[in-house]
Amino acid sequence: MANTDSAPLTEAQREIMEIVWLQGEVTVSEVRDALAERRELARNTVQTMIVRLEEKGWLKHRSAGRTFIYSANRPRANVLGAKVAQMVDRLFAGSAEELVTALLEYRGLSSEEAERIRIMIEEAETNQERHSR
Repeated sequence: MANTDSAPLTEAQREIMEIVWLQGEVTVSEVRDALAERRELARNTVQTMIVRLEEKGWLKHRSAGRTFIYSANRPRANVLGAKVAQMVDRLFAGSAEELVTALLEYRGLSSEEAERIRIMIEEAETNQERHSR
């Protein structure tokens, strides 16, 4: 049974997951080839890291003959959401408002981003009202 706790990813594990999320399905060799653009790793090292990610519940596999084809077991958005929540708790004392203030003051938003965010807020408020009834 896979462990599905939310242990943070190491930098190397995060690199592998980014490749998987980008490509959808991968083999160990495909991950090694993608990582080789940044640094050379032995196939066995990559395979061990992938097996560990599967044991921790981040990846799943299917067989195609003797080849295992891996895919994400957790959507990227969920993982990023958990990271953002940790960041808000750590850097902004849990205040989403302070996070947004910092974003607006130091980065700014395009009018398109602002409109999409308005729509997301309206949808979140509507969903919250439905669930509170």
